[in-house]
Amino acid sequence: MPLPISHYGDPVLRKRGAPIKTFDRALAAFVRDMHATMLAEEGIGLAAQQVGRALHLFVADLQSRTAEAPDAHLDGKTIPAALLFPLTVANPKVEYLPGEAKSADEGCLSFPGVRGDVVRPLAVRLRYQDLQGLPHVLEASGLLARVIQHEFDHVEGVLFIDRMDPKHVQKLDPELKKMKRETRLRMKEASAETAR
Repeated sequence: MPLPISHYGDPVLRKRGAPIKTFDRALAAFVRDMHATMLAEEGIGLAAQQVGRALHLFVADLQSRTAEAPDAHLDGKTIPAALLFPLTVANPKVEYLPGEAKSADEGCLSFPGVRGDVVRPLAVRLRYQDLQGLPHVLEASGLLARVIQHEFDHVEGVLFIDRMDPKHVQKLDPELKKMKRETRLRMKEASAETAR
């Protein structure tokens, strides 16, 4: 079942996620809902913070864009990126691999209509646990590496606007302030409704 998306202005987006300690049915159900939400919103990555929970957990699915996701190395074996998806990542640790960084246009489900260039390393090594709690090491490049970095930032409480050129963020400032006001107002109204 799709979950409501947390938009800019919701304090949960700035919270570093708590580690996942229990890999149970409740977590599996939450992850299913995260995947459903990501697909319903036509996203390719989604962090727990973006659906209101500060956890060290994100999902990704690039099945619709596999041409942009080159082969990956999972646990020492080369596999087509398409076989990774849908991907569930718990307790991620990201290492930036040597090489160049590149600027590319990014968007975010928590910032509807906002886009901007973000410079990121082209390749990463991700250590994580899957939905059963089993450990993995994934080396990725291209779009998958970018998605991993974007979602890892989310679980650390960092937003993509923090990575943008400050001059570009300044241009977005009126839009961001409006979004923040609208989000806070919706949260206040929801809180008042719950109190009734």
